[in-house]
Amino acid sequence: MSLADRFREHVTEHRNGMIHDLMFAVAWVGLVSILFDFVFTEAPTWVFYMFLLAGIPAYFGFFFSLELAKQE
Repeated sequence: MSLADRFREHVTEHRNGMIHDLMFAVAWVGLVSILFDFVFTEAPTWVFYMFLLAGIPAYFGFFFSLELAKQE
C-alpha cells in the first residue's frame, strides 16, 4: 500500500473528527484574536500566546464533556 493510499484511507476513516478538530481550532484562534484586538489591546504578547495555549485543555475538556453528555 502506497503512502497516498494510506493517507486516503486515514482521512476517509477519520473525516468527521478531523473536521471537528479544524472547526474548534479556527473558532478558538478567532475568539482569542478578537479578544486581543478589541478587549485586551494593552496586554503583552506572551499573554496572547498563553491564551492560545489554553486552547489545548479547552479542546480536551470540551470534547470530554461532549462525550459525557452523549452517554447520558
